[in-house]
Amino acid sequence: MSDAMLRDEEGRIAALNRLDVLDTAPEEPFEKIVSLVRTVLGVPIATVTLVDRERQWFKARSGLDAKETPRSISFCTHTVKQREPLIVADAHLDPRFAGSPLVQESPYIRSYAGIPLQTPDGYNVGALCAIDTEPRTFSAADIAILTNFAHIVSNELELRLIAQHDHLTGALNRRGFIEQAKKELSRFTRHGRPSCLIMFDVDRFKTVNDGYGHPAGDEVLRQTAQLCTASMRPSDTFGRLGGEEFALLLPETEPVEALAAAERFRSAIAGHMFNLPDGRNLRVTVSLGVAPLDQSISSVDAWLAAADAWLYCAKKNGRNRYWPASFSELRKQI
Repeated sequence: MSDAMLRDEEGRIAALNRLDVLDTAPEEPFEKIVSLVRTVLGVPIATVTLVDRERQWFKARSGLDAKETPRSISFCTHTVKQREPLIVADAHLDPRFAGSPLVQESPYIRSYAGIPLQTPDGYNVGALCAIDTEPRTFSAADIAILTNFAHIVSNELELRLIAQHDHLTGALNRRGFIEQAKKELSRFTRHGRPSCLIMFDVDRFKTVNDGYGHPAGDEVLRQTAQLCTASMRPSDTFGRLGGEEFALLLPETEPVEALAAAERFRSAIAGHMFNLPDGRNLRVTVSLGVAPLDQSISSVDAWLAAADAWLYCAKKNGRNRYWPASFSELRKQI
């Protein structure tokens, strides 16, 4: 593996962001790993640590209260810069860590063993850590056990990512999309930043399946997803909620901008000639509902319900359109 990757911080952060795991809720596979590390190695603290730009964030932790700490004082920022495990037998004797608040104050780290968590493309995104509050020499057997656990963590991170995507279209599946919407709702609650949700589905999709066959229907969904991802911004999130129903999450977007985006997606799909597997061609349209995030929305379910209600209005008013049809009409409702 090229050591150039160890110096490619932008590439490393991009690899971490692709995993889409930062600030997510606890998950059983990772919780089990840190519990096993504590039990098998006999340490009071174990963590699955992901190293972000300015912080280390704990996807799982046992024996530790903090959810994250500054990267500048962390052990793991050193771990991700090397291929081999980082072993510190006594932090008081190591000039890199002796003065760290993590050593001098709670949790009073004295010894540390960290195994880099490596992505398939070779970037170290974090570490699996075994931590003791007493000086300790980790044996070769200890390191081998920890390394095996680290491989399991890395595999789980990849499987987690795969499990959040729809195999047909490549879009986030419902679970993955809702996780992103939860993050956006949390960001709105903390900072009041604007955000909008667009929900849409393919008009009369049943007639596509009935008249052209299910392979044709699948191809329509695939091409619809491609059109949307080609038209969205890098900051936007696209998901398939189920069947022919899709959703777009537009952060930092005012309602009037979201209506313009809805028209952009609508016209791109309406103007596209869908090439079907049997050589025939087909045109389809979509109906869209636009729901800005506001103080009345307290959950992702409520946000989705608001967008779905507007989608129903678009269907009722003739299909192949977005609803509300204008900013002034939308503003009456918020």
